[in-house]
Amino acid sequence: MPPLLWRIQVIRQCKGEAALPCLRPLWKFGLVQFALGCVIAGGVLYGISASLQYFGAYLPIEHPPALGRFIKKVLIPALSISILEEWLFRGVLFGLWLKFTKPLTACIGTSLIFAAVHFLQPSGGVIISDPASSLAGFELLAKILLRFTNPQIFLADFFTIFTIGLMLALARFRTGALWFSIGLHAGWIVAFKGFGLFHRAVENNPLESWSIGDSVRSGVFPVLTLGITAVLCHFVLRCFEGEPSPVSYASR
Repeated sequence: MPPLLWRIQVIRQCKGEAALPCLRPLWKFGLVQFALGCVIAGGVLYGISASLQYFGAYLPIEHPPALGRFIKKVLIPALSISILEEWLFRGVLFGLWLKFTKPLTACIGTSLIFAAVHFLQPSGGVIISDPASSLAGFELLAKILLRFTNPQIFLADFFTIFTIGLMLALARFRTGALWFSIGLHAGWIVAFKGFGLFHRAVENNPLESWSIGDSVRSGVFPVLTLGITAVLCHFVLRCFEGEPSPVSYASR
């Protein structure tokens, strides 16, 4: 990324354009947006997860992990992953895309890349015949690409991740900053990893007929969760449209 950003600065200077502005965050608005994003995304996801526990789809584990494990497995990944991915996908990539395309095209394009990157992983239980072989990487790549041939997995996982990316991109565009999208991203990770750390799925539970899977991100569950979150975000973001933001690439 540093060479890419340096090259962008050189190109802008050669064209006589102003250099990319330095981020000087407006902490008052930024922290409020971040907190609201966390509360909305995490609250809706964990609330519906708790309702699934009430109906018998999940049960609390017998020995809950200690606070240190929760911080290591949930809070640290939530902050680091959300900041890094939002800066890369909704900051750099989305900001560059807006210079060449319309906002809707930029949202869809970056969301497709976001979903593809997260979808490129093998299914659970994949075994490599000879991990020490020089062709082991090609065998693993083939097993990863096989996921695209399964319509059920593709539609369920890929569409869910794409929808998440689209919501994050729209939040980035409407606020002109990354604060709200980072909050949404972190809230989802905390709720998902936190619930999975303290609960386990019940086999042959009464909700299996409703396509409730072995985690809170499979089945019809994500559709309901993202739908409620999107509606709440739509009305909350109205309060921030038109407010000052650190950097608004959308207006450049």
